[in-house]
Amino acid sequence: MAVLLGFFVAFAIGLVGIGGGVITAPVLLLAGLAPAEAVGTALAFSALVKLPAAFVHWREGHVNARALRRLLLGGVPGVLVGALLLHSLGGGGAEETVLALVGLTVFATATIGLVFALRGRPPAHRCPEWGCRILTPIAFLVGAEVGFSSAGAGALGNLALLSFSRLSTAEVVGTDLAFGLVLALFGGSIYAGMGGLNPGLLFQLALGGILGAFLGAKALGRIPERPMRLGLLTWLSLLGLGLFIRGLGGGVHG
Repeated sequence: MAVLLGFFVAFAIGLVGIGGGVITAPVLLLAGLAPAEAVGTALAFSALVKLPAAFVHWREGHVNARALRRLLLGGVPGVLVGALLLHSLGGGGAEETVLALVGLTVFATATIGLVFALRGRPPAHRCPEWGCRILTPIAFLVGAEVGFSSAGAGALGNLALLSFSRLSTAEVVGTDLAFGLVLALFGGSIYAGMGGLNPGLLFQLALGGILGAFLGAKALGRIPERPMRLGLLTWLSLLGLGLFIRGLGGGVHG
């Protein structure tokens, strides 16, 4: 089961840059893992599967170095803040808090992204100066969310680039994948140092994940762009709403 989950999540990551923490961490929480272990394992898995996908996008010229630098300036310290916050909470309802926060984050960002996608926006293959500057404080918030719940690098990073840059869809996905890879590596290392990692489960997820990420990245550009984006954002919006409701209802242990 974990192998199939790894393949499905990694394929979504490779195709559109979204899926690692959004799907993996909630599933691990629902399976009964402690919050720190679920988040740490999800981050480590995201790093593993994003490596081949990010390499494919980098090789094909889909990573915008200027936008990536701005994202990392805010995102890396944000991850540290988020991880320390979850560590300070310990147990005592942290499962419901993390699940509800993941759901709310995914629902809000996907819904806003859906509005942008429906309005349409012609790509211009560049990152304007004002847009690049505002990416740094936004990336700090994204990093804090990633450090706390493992979710956000894909959904929020994609949304930030779509909103404040004029990159093509392929560049948005490639740049955000590189951003998410660095955050996952950094965050996963922090949680591993705090004992928040399940090596056996990580290995099972990675068995399916490596192939899924590669196939997803190769499929980008071979699927019509607008239907793919609209379909993904709609699905993420519904998924986020369901996770938020379940977290509020304390459904992690149900």
